[in-house]
Amino acid sequence: MTEILKVGVLSIQGDIEENIISCKAALVESGVAGEVVKVKDYNEILEVDGLIIPGGESTVISTMMSLNQSNWKLLNQRIHEGLPVLATCAGMILLANRVQGKTTGETKQKLLKNLDITVERNAFGRQHESFETDLNIPMIGEKPFKAVFIRGPVVKETGNDVQVIAKYNNKIVAVQQNNIVGTSFHPELTEDNRIHTYFIKSILKNKGKLK
Repeated sequence: MTEILKVGVLSIQGDIEENIISCKAALVESGVAGEVVKVKDYNEILEVDGLIIPGGESTVISTMMSLNQSNWKLLNQRIHEGLPVLATCAGMILLANRVQGKTTGETKQKLLKNLDITVERNAFGRQHESFETDLNIPMIGEKPFKAVFIRGPVVKETGNDVQVIAKYNNKIVAVQQNNIVGTSFHPELTEDNRIHTYFIKSILKNKGKLK
């Protein structure tokens, strides 16, 4: 019997449907049998082989997750134990060790702290200052990736185990630390599925199905 990957999208708030569509397309493009499911509660967190934490409002996501401490603790534990995670924009903020406002200093929002970075929220401005730009991301190929930034954060500091995988105007906008990929931008808002495909490959590697 062919093993089917189960990829979850944390479905509290944010770009949920867009990530489901991109991830399904990435599975097809990768020739991998799998399903993409919405994740909200304890049992669903237990069952997935990889998890996408989407862009949206990081404070809303953390507040809603914190209402159920069992869910919060299990999510933190599974990521710590090596669950592959793709965290975009608000998702990357949620995983950071420290978060700063552009003018207000360190925020007090609850964080998972699985990713050894300090981020600055809304580093590129507000909603009306959203933009698209081409980024060079060698890990997904030579072709530039058209990145969509919507109130995106930037990574101000990184720990020793964090690999910088993309910059924009000399600012860090994508990182990887072991099982976690974090981006300041929204890869789910383009038709280029290479980042989601890279994520699928990381799940296969974690399961020992790919070298």
